[in-house]
Amino acid sequence: MLGRQIETVHLDTETTPATGSRVAERMITREDCGFLIGAVSSGVANAVSQGAQRYGVIYLNTNSSSPSESGENCHRVKFVWDGNGTNFAKAAVKNAVDAYGKKWLLLTNDYGWGHDTANATRALMAQYGAEEVQEILVPQGTPDFAAALLSIQQANPDVISAAIGGDDQVAMRQQVAQLGMGAKPAWINNQQDWPDVYGLPIENLFGVFGTTWYWNLELPGVKEFVARYQAMYPDTSMRVPGNVFYNGYMATKGLLEAIEAAGTSNNIAVIKQLEGYKRSAEERMQHHDAYMDPVTHQLQQTIYLATANTEAGDNKDDMFKILTQSAPDVVKDESAAKACVLESYDDTPTFDA
Repeated sequence: MLGRQIETVHLDTETTPATGSRVAERMITREDCGFLIGAVSSGVANAVSQGAQRYGVIYLNTNSSSPSESGENCHRVKFVWDGNGTNFAKAAVKNAVDAYGKKWLLLTNDYGWGHDTANATRALMAQYGAEEVQEILVPQGTPDFAAALLSIQQANPDVISAAIGGDDQVAMRQQVAQLGMGAKPAWINNQQDWPDVYGLPIENLFGVFGTTWYWNLELPGVKEFVARYQAMYPDTSMRVPGNVFYNGYMATKGLLEAIEAAGTSNNIAVIKQLEGYKRSAEERMQHHDAYMDPVTHQLQQTIYLATANTEAGDNKDDMFKILTQSAPDVVKDESAAKACVLESYDDTPTFDA
């Protein structure tokens, strides 16, 4: 790129903000990284982005979906490439109220992403006439959902809106399936990351959930993309790419294209290129064109709702059945623009990466 070799450094944030902050500091000051990419947890992403802004290092948040990441925790150097809790809730809530009923229970991971997602869902519930009968807070790292599931049975809601992520979601899905609670009440899972469910029994994949992409979409370029993935990673246990890989790939591709278009690795020049990012549906392998919101630095893209594919037959990788696809402006997080105040270019340290 620009006649220079691209080098990568990988460090583990341990999914904790304090470690994320230390990792970002080390990558910037000791490893001389000019760009940062990643972070799974929204809390970690926020910590990483604070350090990145302090040094002016561009940070691509590719896979954490708290609305606060492009709201009150936005930064000039940070670009958010995933859908957020509000996007997914907008795609799901009205349909679920109409289809299943107005008596709702919120099952929420007790940290930033969970709370922000629940609040976004709560606002839409009020808009469409749903009643919140209870919210159950679930600490991160919960292996046993017995108490929460007993409370759900006692409350007897029409709909459970779950903002449970990572390993917690795997444990929850297994225990819900074991108790036969996956069909009723109706479950709305805000977002479903592919690595969290890949290889699980199909009965564990209950409810309706959101995603930004699926490997079996019948769209131009998808089959070729999957083939390239399989050729590059022939020994991986995850035989097809999911939304997490897709988000990271598209963000990295967008960054390299921005550097090339700017003709320099100067951070301010690259930031301005990323703020003007626009790609066609065909380029993105999605149903709608996508663009970077220059006010919030969140990518506006197609949001899909899916459920378990019970008709996959022998193809165990074809786990999702896509139900709907929503255009970016239909599910846009309007509240983010009110909360986000980006630092000025002058207040952002400038350097050539």
